[in-house]
Amino acid sequence: MGLTVSNVQKSFGDKKAVDALSFEIGEPGVFGLLGTNGAGKTTTIRMILGIMECDEGEILWDGKPINRDNVKYGYMPEERGIYPKVQVLEQLTYFGQLRGMSRGDSSNAALRWLERLGVSEYAKMNAEKLSKGNQQKIQLITALIHDPELIFLDEPFSALDPINTDMFKSIISQLIADKRTIVMSSHQMSTVEQYCRDLVILDKGRSVLQGNLSSIKAGYGHTNLTVGCDAQMFDKTISFAEKHDLKLLDRTADECEFKISSDEAAQAFLRELIDNGVFPNKYEIREPSLHEIFIEKVGAAV
Repeated sequence: MGLTVSNVQKSFGDKKAVDALSFEIGEPGVFGLLGTNGAGKTTTIRMILGIMECDEGEILWDGKPINRDNVKYGYMPEERGIYPKVQVLEQLTYFGQLRGMSRGDSSNAALRWLERLGVSEYAKMNAEKLSKGNQQKIQLITALIHDPELIFLDEPFSALDPINTDMFKSIISQLIADKRTIVMSSHQMSTVEQYCRDLVILDKGRSVLQGNLSSIKAGYGHTNLTVGCDAQMFDKTISFAEKHDLKLLDRTADECEFKISSDEAAQAFLRELIDNGVFPNKYEIREPSLHEIFIEKVGAAV
């Protein structure tokens, strides 16, 4: 099973929202669909789901035009998609029935998910009375209640506190273990980096970067150096860094981040630190983060 998007285009009047977009998801796992606001991510998702038609191109699942008959999919939109004045269990049961489940199976599945996400106490409560984080949990249940094989998560961690973020992450990990195909759109680059094997970055509806994330990062080489040391040693550390052409990128309470030209320059810098009595408690040479790559590719448009 796999998803293929080939030369897809969509315009609204004179504005081209998606422009000749192509990508392929060949095996289960998490695929990142990234971009700034208005880059065309949600439009792309809606075309894949058949909510709107593309002007050109084709979208296939397992080599056939995608539709409700040949793939079970779940969609968690960024905007709220639940009924505020309807009881939680009642509407979850309804959503399950819309996806072909019997009323009994849908209700039982809803109760299991409510228990798993720690919101069973709200089953008989109208959705509008729930916090934003708990409403987000209900949104997730509506996407997963029918056990879909293709899942779209649009900003899934919005409005979640750290505890509930970890809960959502555990569910995503289980979906990956269950061989589900997940398309994730998020502005939280660290989370995307944690889960996505492959990705595409959109800017003004066009792909500006796509492929395997590990290969993309490896192509940049080692570009960054993080040094942790005592606060009183910061000025001396930065002074030595300048001698080795290391550019200061960021400074926090206990770390400095530098841009480096080579591993050799970073190692020479470390030797000079130690020779002068500065002993870092952290010294990490790394490839650029997805956040940094994203800013490089689309930052000028932000």
